[in-house]
Amino acid sequence: MQRNRAKRFAAIATGAALAVAVGVPAAYADNGTDTADLRDAVSATGISEHLEAFQAIADANNGNRAAGTAGHVASAEYVEAQLRAAGYDPVRQYFSYDQYVEHSASLSQVSPNPTVYVDQTDFDAMDYSGSGDVTTSVTAVDVNLVGARASTSGCEATDFAAFPAGNIALIQRGTCTFRVKVDNAVAAGASGVIIFNQGNVVPGDDREGLLFGTLDLPQAPVPVAGISYALGETFATTAGLVLRLQVDATLTTINTFNVLADSAGRADRTVVVGGHLDSVAEGPGINDNGSGTASILETAIQTAASGDAPENRVRFAFWSGEEDGLVGSDYYVSQLTKKDIKNHAVNLNFDMVGSTNFVRFVYDGDGDAFGTKGPKGSDVVEDVFVDFFASQGLASEPTAFDGRSDYFGFINNGIPAGGLFTGAEDPKTVEQAAIYGGTAGAPLDPCYHQACDTIDNVNLEVLEQMADAIAHATLTFAETTSAIPGTAKGGGAGNTNLQFKGHSLLK
Repeated sequence: MQRNRAKRFAAIATGAALAVAVGVPAAYADNGTDTADLRDAVSATGISEHLEAFQAIADANNGNRAAGTAGHVASAEYVEAQLRAAGYDPVRQYFSYDQYVEHSASLSQVSPNPTVYVDQTDFDAMDYSGSGDVTTSVTAVDVNLVGARASTSGCEATDFAAFPAGNIALIQRGTCTFRVKVDNAVAAGASGVIIFNQGNVVPGDDREGLLFGTLDLPQAPVPVAGISYALGETFATTAGLVLRLQVDATLTTINTFNVLADSAGRADRTVVVGGHLDSVAEGPGINDNGSGTASILETAIQTAASGDAPENRVRFAFWSGEEDGLVGSDYYVSQLTKKDIKNHAVNLNFDMVGSTNFVRFVYDGDGDAFGTKGPKGSDVVEDVFVDFFASQGLASEPTAFDGRSDYFGFINNGIPAGGLFTGAEDPKTVEQAAIYGGTAGAPLDPCYHQACDTIDNVNLEVLEQMADAIAHATLTFAETTSAIPGTAKGGGAGNTNLQFKGHSLLK
């Protein structure tokens, strides 16, 4: 799963507002499909065999399976071999992108009180920050430290009317994108930019803590970092503040591919069941997201083994480039025509479903818990999972539909979506520990994005429960006989027909 990058929160709000899909009818959820046989066949035992294979691949490839590396290619080849043995004809969808690589970053206060700040604790270089090493005075730009802290800081060029060229711009989060703020600062002659969290209250979003942000391409011409509201407030009220901001970062072109495999069934009601196959460079990614992709793979295998052709086509998707910004799934959706999008009934996304200190999370499709809902029909997807867990006597709870995973491109184009998640870096609450067991105060996944995300970092008990829910939802949506109208929105020029040899035409 991608790190909680704040830009995604703003982007998803726009996407939800634009979504016009008619969505999945209510009858879709309760179609009487008996999923017991498939649930029995899709087991943690079978999934674990795939996880062992992913671990062996990482071990043989510098400890990771990151996009664009031999470890990812070997993982894809394993998935493709398993799919072919089950009777599928998997294809590759190739794409390239510029990966942001941060080599080093530092932030320190030179005066009045010399202080060295800690990377990833006190500050974070934003993705697509420029490189540079600047030591200079800091100028706050139109910040608001009182009341509700409503902020348009840095959103208008006029905010910089009196800005001293060469200074570091101190800007507050709020209203416009980080990129707009940075571009305005650069145009005013800023040699670096620090953006601090807004300090207001937004349900489901941290507006106080360390700000992890993304600028997107092109790479900024100056170094850019995010900090917490508290540190930003301190900087803004410190007379004579001089900081040193240093970032060394480059872009590397990544050539990679998604793996797609289709079942039989109606192509005008395609159900995309997906998860990302790539890991971070720091580790093998067995929970993130070997657990999700191995579960999808085993569901595909057992669906084929059942011998029953589904009513609707199921497209099993193994995305690449998720850890660099949801690139593979976004690329897939970008290639869809308006007709293709209309023919996509729903996206089911499974990213991290074996966290050791787990919570059974279901994406908040109707927005009643966190205020951001998906396209019409996403509420039905949520209900399918919630009702299933309830039928098994298992607690579940909503998690924010915040754009952190590969469903983002789908909901941003009006396609209903939903899925499961068992937790990443956030600490388990006391209330959650009382319900699910585990350790309050400890991360839900203590090895999130680390080298210790190995085969030992998977809770087989919750993996079995998630596997049952994945199988249940996949077959439920595959077997509906209701009409599933989609959206007229779409800007791609793509072709989703997978009936060709070797690899995809979607390049």
